[in-house]
Order: sequence, then structure tokens, then C-alpha cells
Amino acid sequence: MSKLIFVNLPVTDLQRSVAFYEAIGAEKNPQFSDDTAACMVLSETIHVMLLTHDKFRQFTPKRIADAHATSEVMVALSEDNREGVDRITEKALAAGGREARDAEDLGFMYSRPFEDPDGHIWEPFFMDMEAATAAMSQPAEA
Repeated sequence: MSKLIFVNLPVTDLQRSVAFYEAIGAEKNPQFSDDTAACMVLSETIHVMLLTHDKFRQFTPKRIADAHATSEVMVALSEDNREGVDRITEKALAAGGREARDAEDLGFMYSRPFEDPDGHIWEPFFMDMEAATAAMSQPAEA
């Protein structure tokens, strides 16, 4: 059986966050959603649990980070190609997200990170495994 991942994120406006994640291609699973939480399905194995701050506090005694001011996590999300990276990032920007930094093109890997409305960083990337293997097998320059 495949393992599932549930990324739990505190959000300040649940409906705004649901709309954002729907805009980038996630589907809301009503079975695990209510007025304090929304389960957003990115794939069969990747789910994003959007939790109001009050709900999130039920799971941790720690202070909730302001992701606009501090880095708390960067979630890397693989895409099938460079176009997929650009497509999801453009959808994120159109839905109220912002670019976290400039796109990075290493030849064998391409990424273009964005922040959701609460500042959580997502880093969609495409890696050409053949080119990555070749790049890593090159001797280091002296």
C-alpha cells in the first residue's frame, strides 16, 4: 500500500485558502472538511489539510509561525515537465499567491517556488533524472 502524506497548514481565512488550492488544481474532500478544516487533495497520495488557527492549536502547544515573516517549511512538489512547473505557479499567482523567489534552472532541474496566501512556500520542480545523473557523475572542478 502506498503511503499518504497530509501536509497540515494553519490558515487565517479558510475559504480564501480553499479557493486558492482549488485554483491550483486541488479538489476539496468534503468527507474530511468542515468549518474549521478542509482536506484538499493534490493527488492520490498527497493531501493538504487547511486548518483554522484555532483548529491547528489543538494539535500543538507551539506558537503558530507567521509564514510571511519566517520560514517554517518548504514543500517540494514534483511536476512531469517544465511546463507543469510554470503552469501551477502561474495558477498560484493568478489566485493570489506570490513568487517566493526567481525561477531556478540548473539544467537538469527547474523550479519556480510560490507562496500561498498565508505565506506557506511550495516549490514545484521538474528534474530530468538522466541529466541529473550525468551532472552528478561529473568530476568536481579543482
